[in-house]
Amino acid sequence: MNSPTTLLLEEQLQQLQLAALHQHYRTQAQAATQEGWPYEAYLAALIQQEVDRRFGNRRQRRIKDAHFPLLKELADFDFTLLPHLNRQKVLELAQGHYLVQAETVLFVGNPGLGKTHIATGLGLAACRQDRRVRFFTVTQLINELQEAQATHQLPHYLAKALRHHLIILDEFGYVPFSPSGAQLLFQFCAALHERVSVLITTNLPFSDWVQVLGDERLTSGLLDRLTFRCHILEFLGDSFRFRHGLQRQASIGAAHEPVAPPVG
Repeated sequence: MNSPTTLLLEEQLQQLQLAALHQHYRTQAQAATQEGWPYEAYLAALIQQEVDRRFGNRRQRRIKDAHFPLLKELADFDFTLLPHLNRQKVLELAQGHYLVQAETVLFVGNPGLGKTHIATGLGLAACRQDRRVRFFTVTQLINELQEAQATHQLPHYLAKALRHHLIILDEFGYVPFSPSGAQLLFQFCAALHERVSVLITTNLPFSDWVQVLGDERLTSGLLDRLTFRCHILEFLGDSFRFRHGLQRQASIGAAHEPVAPPVG
C-alpha cells in the first residue's frame, strides 16, 4: 500500500508531466539502495531518463513535421553503387555543421541515382539533432506559394519557413515553371538566403536551369544565391531503377526460355 508521501509524490510528478520520473523512480530507488548510490547519483539517473524521453519524443515530432515522403536512412544507402560520389562529404554533412552557417547543399545528377534517398537521410539526421526540417518537391512548394499569394498569406508563409533549420527541395527541373512560379521560387530562396539551409536535388546542370525558370536574369540571381557557401555533390552513373529493370527483365526472360529436350 502506498504511503501518503508516495501518493503525493506521484500526484506531483503527474501534475508536472514528468512521465519518466513517475515510471522509473521506484526501480531507480531500489537500485540506489542496493548499490549505495549517493543522492545526487539517484537524482541524476532519474533526470537523465526524463531528458531521454522528452528528447526522443521531440525527435519523433521533428521527423513527423518534416513530411518526408519515405523514411530513407543514410545507413541503408549502398555507396559502392556510386563510386564517384564523395561518401566522406555526405557523412560530414550528416554531422550538421552546414546548418549552423545556413549553407546550401546541391545534389546534381541523373534521375534514379539516390539523390532523394541521401537528401532524406540528411534530413533525418538533422531532425535527430533537434533541427526543424521541411521536405517539399519543388512543384509542391510552388503550388503552396501560389496559394499563399492568392490568399494574401505569402509574408506569413515566408516567416514560417524562416523558423526552420533545413528546407529540402526535391526534383528541381522535372517540370518547367510559369513566370509567376519562377518568381515565387526566387523570392522564397532569397528570403532563406544565409538564414536557413536549403538542400536542392536536380537532374539539370546549372547551364540548363534557365530552361526551367524561363528568365536568364532570374536564373543568374538564383544561382548566385544558392552557390554562395554551397556544398555541391555530383551523382554520376546509370539509374538504379533502370539497371534493376534490365536485370529483372533479363531474369524473367531466362525463366521463360524453352528447355531443350534431352538428346538421345
